[in-house]
Amino acid sequence: MDDTFFEALLDMALAEDLAERGDVTSRAIFAETDTCRAVLRSKDSGVLCGIERFQAVFRKIDPSVRVSLLAADGDRLSPGREVARLEGPTRSILEAERTAINFLAFLSGIATAASEYVEAARSRGSAVILDTRKTLPGYRSLSKYAVRVGGGSNHRRGLHDMVLIKDNHIDAAGGIPRAVERVRSRWGGEFRVEVECRTVEEVRQAIEAGADVVMLDNMDYGTARRALDLRTPGVSFEASGGISLETAGEWSSLGVDFISVGRLTHSVRAFDFSLTIRKDGEP
Repeated sequence: MDDTFFEALLDMALAEDLAERGDVTSRAIFAETDTCRAVLRSKDSGVLCGIERFQAVFRKIDPSVRVSLLAADGDRLSPGREVARLEGPTRSILEAERTAINFLAFLSGIATAASEYVEAARSRGSAVILDTRKTLPGYRSLSKYAVRVGGGSNHRRGLHDMVLIKDNHIDAAGGIPRAVERVRSRWGGEFRVEVECRTVEEVRQAIEAGADVVMLDNMDYGTARRALDLRTPGVSFEASGGISLETAGEWSSLGVDFISVGRLTHSVRAFDFSLTIRKDGEP
């Protein structure tokens, strides 16, 4: 994962939260010399992701805060499990708390959702779960990392590393054959070429034009079955469009190679964590 994007996001997140004056509540209540111990616990069930980013937020705020990690990315969590222990200046721990948990909750939510889709797909077939480009600005690298932690795989990283001929490309170019021919003329075999298809006839055209991957876009099961009957050696099939956790298994059972799920990164539910100060005398 590229930490350049994380560092930029972290700087923005802290600037939003602290501005010029910092945490005015904690600075009023606690002296610079006040210290405390705290524990981070899971309040959910799922897959942990982003724990080192959680740690990095405290390091950025105050390197003297000690964060002991008790779990690693990819670990399965249940409610009540201790994930990390912290010790250091009280002000610093409270200043970093929300930003650190925001990163951790978002990434763990993605990893957990990905793992659920992977399990659903494997229960009925062998389709690989993919993410999409539907990510928050600046969060793509982090989000795609979280998908991998959850057992999924990454689709293209951006517009620069794979050719995906979508409906607007097809309509503006005058059809699939012309669009694919122009891509091959410009790039040769440098990139994999995927074509988004809305009908069985478009699937036929994409295969005949030399597509590497055929995307079955928002098709119903019956249409998808007919499209898969056209399967040719060397051509992969991807199902995409409105596939839910409840329907992922059925799509996998049809025999598609991939299932892409935009909601993994654009509307995932955040994982629930709590960070609490340990009182004097608590272990």
